[in-house]
Amino acid sequence: VVERERERMAFRAASYWDVTADVTPDSPASQFTPRLTSIDGQRVATGRDFADDGTLTNDKVVHLDQDRATGIAYATRAADVAVTSVSEKPYRRSPAAPFITSTLQQEASRKLRLSSKNAMRVAQRLYEGGYITYMRTDSTTLSESAITAARQQARDLYGAEYVPDSPRRYAKKAKGAQEAHEAIRPAGDRFRTPAQVAGELRGDEFALYELIWKRTIASQMADARGSTATVKLGATLGAEAPAETVEYSASGTVITFRGFLAAYEEGRDERRTTRKKDEAEQERRLPKLSEGVALEVLRADAEGHETSPPPRYTEATLVKAMEERGIGRPSTYASTIGTIQDRGYVRTQGSALVPTWLAFAVTRLLEVHFTHLVDYDFTATMEGGLDAIAAGQEQRVEWLQRFYFGDEATSGEGLRDLVDDLGDIDARAISTIEIGDGIVVRVGRYGPYVEEVTPAGVDPATGEMTDGAATDVAPKRATIGDDIAPDELTPEKAREILAAAADDGRVLGQDPATGYDIVAKAGRYGPYVTEVLPESDEAPKRGKAKVKPRTASLFKDMDLATIDLDTALRLMSLPRVVGTVSETSTDAEGNEKQTEVEITAQNGRYGPYLKKGTDSRSLTSETQLFDITLEEALAIYAQPKQRGRAAAAPLKELGNDPVSGKPMVVKDGRFGPYVTDGETNATLRKGDEPESITPERGAELLAEKRAKGPTTRKRAAKKTTRKTAKKATPRKSTAKKSTAKKSTTKKA
Repeated sequence: VVERERERMAFRAASYWDVTADVTPDSPASQFTPRLTSIDGQRVATGRDFADDGTLTNDKVVHLDQDRATGIAYATRAADVAVTSVSEKPYRRSPAAPFITSTLQQEASRKLRLSSKNAMRVAQRLYEGGYITYMRTDSTTLSESAITAARQQARDLYGAEYVPDSPRRYAKKAKGAQEAHEAIRPAGDRFRTPAQVAGELRGDEFALYELIWKRTIASQMADARGSTATVKLGATLGAEAPAETVEYSASGTVITFRGFLAAYEEGRDERRTTRKKDEAEQERRLPKLSEGVALEVLRADAEGHETSPPPRYTEATLVKAMEERGIGRPSTYASTIGTIQDRGYVRTQGSALVPTWLAFAVTRLLEVHFTHLVDYDFTATMEGGLDAIAAGQEQRVEWLQRFYFGDEATSGEGLRDLVDDLGDIDARAISTIEIGDGIVVRVGRYGPYVEEVTPAGVDPATGEMTDGAATDVAPKRATIGDDIAPDELTPEKAREILAAAADDGRVLGQDPATGYDIVAKAGRYGPYVTEVLPESDEAPKRGKAKVKPRTASLFKDMDLATIDLDTALRLMSLPRVVGTVSETSTDAEGNEKQTEVEITAQNGRYGPYLKKGTDSRSLTSETQLFDITLEEALAIYAQPKQRGRAAAAPLKELGNDPVSGKPMVVKDGRFGPYVTDGETNATLRKGDEPESITPERGAELLAEKRAKGPTTRKRAAKKTTRKTAKKATPRKSTAKKSTAKKSTTKKA
């Protein structure tokens, strides 16, 4: 995941242009859209012709810019366009093999938006319920009874022509495949259709069973067949145009027999340059054409494009990559991905897996000091060694000795040699990631931060300004927000963050009472106002603590750009004394005592509230902090106190949960935001933003929480004491009388 993010960070986008046209042989109903492919015999550059650094990999192609593409489009509208060639070839597509663990996780991620861990939990419940076969397998083989059941069901549902003459048999080609179990399929000798289990399964369980059933049936069905046609068009633009001759091309596939597609079609992952292939496979019918047919141009437009960086891994593509490299086993894919998320190395952004800066530091530590252990070939070889032990071909004790002490025969370094040098690790250097232009990211104790080690205009080699003057500028630092992905942190973006952190804020005016400046600033936890103390006040005297300036956060409906001095002073005046009440209490001897207690209006972590002694009551809005009266406060205290805090408005509504059918909402709780359907609560993970969380992600978190079962607390162990001959003297207790309180009000 970190390597892919490094590729994205090093990527430089390239822009290019092309031209598309709408043409027709006779009427608008027969129109189709070809794309410009060559100019004066030279192929037009597309996205696949550019390297990741933005340069062309082929100097024989034409790199169109906006002006030339626009000129060609304009000339095409008035040109005579005719068909120069028509080619047609058969199209055939075979079904995918039945599910193994990795492909089940990939398809569940693509089609059902289930994480690998959640997909395996749902599959586990289906297996335990007798609906599917064992779900941890790397074999694509079906038993003879399963093949017979799948072929018969396909014949019954779709017709005899949808079933090939001989059964399909799939061979697993991945290295290290153990094939101890057959492929994942519906259980039994006769498969139950999704309609037959609809009354027993619901939500994710039904969706996953339907996916497995469709894939199994389709694996024994006939190929999809059709034809793919490619039409090339030529046009002469004239001497004044940017090109003399141009060629356009269009492809389309017509499927004449759907075969297995009637039951199932495999999902696709995000790819970088797939337009040509996708257009060829897209089911699109072209009109009947022959060479020399003249075409009318209805439209011709120039289009600009930019190359895309390598797509981030999703859980589906990461499982696929692990399988291809021989890393892990069917039983470990989901737990591996879950571990890197739980430890804060990876967060999700939509369906993409985004590494954190902590992951960069850990990866660098492993690459520098444990190179051998994180080599992909070593990992795959180790998996092979473990397989050999399981098969009885290797002795585990001897294998472990070589792993730890090293292999003298091959001069291989063992784990002991690696860990002996742990004291030589420079933690600061390992946790420093260079961004460029004098900017680095450091992973500290309290999270990642950006630092300008070489200010702009300073020569990093000499430490002098570019004009020759010496400089002694202290490095600037600023915390990096969780919403900024590593590939988005360019030197320019980093300096924006540093400038915002160093911003002294907007001066609103002076406090009439103190004469101190009042400023409005943007902080790590949101906008706020504060006072600027003189340096003499800020410097702590001997034996005394440093004086802290008054500070107050802005209300949710306030804007940092428009807040004025009066509003800032009101915010900083909080907590406000609403009034006082006189309370009468009776002590143990029966004596009455009068006590004056203030009622204050305060703004806290969980919102606005009233406080009287140790008794707190929530307010419904922040504006009440300034205008609530003593009578209104007493009316609130006269009501019975609710257990816990008053229910706050949800941060976001996500719709109904597919499992429980109840509405899902995101709320702010004591330990942070969480999603709930009223029955199950699931805390949002690191990287999940309450404002941007999707219904699919909310349902996934709830499903994972349900799968873990109810939380049980361990009872404290009962303390045992050693018996002695001496009996303990019983301690007399005196009952303390409760004190009754009477209150009289007094306004402030």
